[in-house]
Amino acid sequence: MRFSFLIIDDNAINVKETLELFENFPNYFCAGVAKDSQTAINQIIKVKPQLVIVRIPIKSNEKTSFFKTINDLFQYVDLMPYFIALASEPDYALEAVQSGFSDYIIVPLELQELGKSLFKFEKRNPTTIPSAICIKSYSDYQFVALQDIVYLKADNNTTDIQLYNGKTVNAYKTLKHFENTLPFYFLRIHKSYIVNINHVSRIHFSKSKCYLNYNEILPFSITYRDNIEAIIRKINI
Repeated sequence: MRFSFLIIDDNAINVKETLELFENFPNYFCAGVAKDSQTAINQIIKVKPQLVIVRIPIKSNEKTSFFKTINDLFQYVDLMPYFIALASEPDYALEAVQSGFSDYIIVPLELQELGKSLFKFEKRNPTTIPSAICIKSYSDYQFVALQDIVYLKADNNTTDIQLYNGKTVNAYKTLKHFENTLPFYFLRIHKSYIVNINHVSRIHFSKSKCYLNYNEILPFSITYRDNIEAIIRKINI
């Protein structure tokens, strides 16, 4: 299962550092970055992130205004995201919690602290990973076990789903749709391919090749190198 997060921070260096830390948690993806509270409200309503990382402003009056804006969000969304505050001092922790924040971390943000906070978030937001998907084609419904899917290939606005038994199922959905909805063990490695990492048997970096079940070979692109490295981290013993 992938979790989406939004960053609220007006400092580009801070944002870059936060994103670099999140690279250690490949089941999280950034849904956007907002520089102020009002833009953030619009983004939260639009993209519905599950997690929001907020850099608390330094000035006292800006803090109070910011907390009020977050508190007002309750009237606009049915399901509130999980808010994590990043602050330079502990003085506003109580006000943050009263405004709807679930965690409060003193900066500089460290990998261990972020990991602990994400662990608490996941405990508060348990997810049931589906075991199958339903592929609809007009009046025909096919139920495909996720473990049987080896990879997915884009075919214009449709997707070919390659199964372990050699059968191909055509879905009238884009590859992007599956990228956003499949569990965390499905990763995109190319503009045309998503692979089930449980079927990956070899990664050849110099040739940019991904081997599946020791026989199928797919290309991967440098654009998705982070996902390739995530595959290695996930299956490395």
